[in-house]
Amino acid sequence: MTLVAIEDIPLIEEGDDLAHIVEKAITSNGLTLRSGDCLVIAQKVVSKAEGRSRNLTDIIPTPKAIVLAAEVEKDPRLVELILRESSRVIAHCPGVLIVEHRLGIVHANAGIDRSNVCGADTALLLPEQPDASAHIIRQQLKKFSNAEIGVIISDTAGRAWRNGAIGFAIGCAGMAPLKSLVAEPDLFGRLLETTEVAVADEIAAAASLLMGQAGEGRPVILVRGIGVSGENSGGASRLIRPQSQDLFR
Repeated sequence: MTLVAIEDIPLIEEGDDLAHIVEKAITSNGLTLRSGDCLVIAQKVVSKAEGRSRNLTDIIPTPKAIVLAAEVEKDPRLVELILRESSRVIAHCPGVLIVEHRLGIVHANAGIDRSNVCGADTALLLPEQPDASAHIIRQQLKKFSNAEIGVIISDTAGRAWRNGAIGFAIGCAGMAPLKSLVAEPDLFGRLLETTEVAVADEIAAAASLLMGQAGEGRPVILVRGIGVSGENSGGASRLIRPQSQDLFR
């Protein structure tokens, strides 16, 4: 498996044709898409193209947001946005606000980010429907290349019990996000009973090493050799554990 950061991706603005920009950059890098390839695209550029930025000066916090903001020591306007994007608050303490995003993702600050966006009062929300966004980008890229590829929209998050942020998939298309190894034999012939591999998350994490977390400007990574199927298999929403099976919610 090889991973290649696609250079020459310009700063993305609302309304940009992201698929066309990516296709143009791939060509300028001397590459072509092949069936079985996977493109990992940072959530931030997808959100920017879809107009998911909000100016905090336009946000009027509710009394609930004001009280919670004092407890978590965050801007009440930002907390208001977080609550609007969330179905419920999971945990909070000074400096930390963990919520269940309306998409089902458990995420700090509902995935709302203020880094690498223009304007001190600008906040960037997650895409409305990341799986649908991945599907649209995949279909548009297929028109350019005629290749059956996978597309992952990735974000970064911290993890319970572990320090540091890691890339994970919030949207995907053209690939199975999970691979079941149930009934597969281990080295000694014992059949596995519960093992599933979060393929989309593992690819997103690998790509995150090349993307970087600061000002690297590498939001698109070409992953080759993983051999994605090119078929849609439920999207990244399949990676979210149902609440009935989640011991921590």
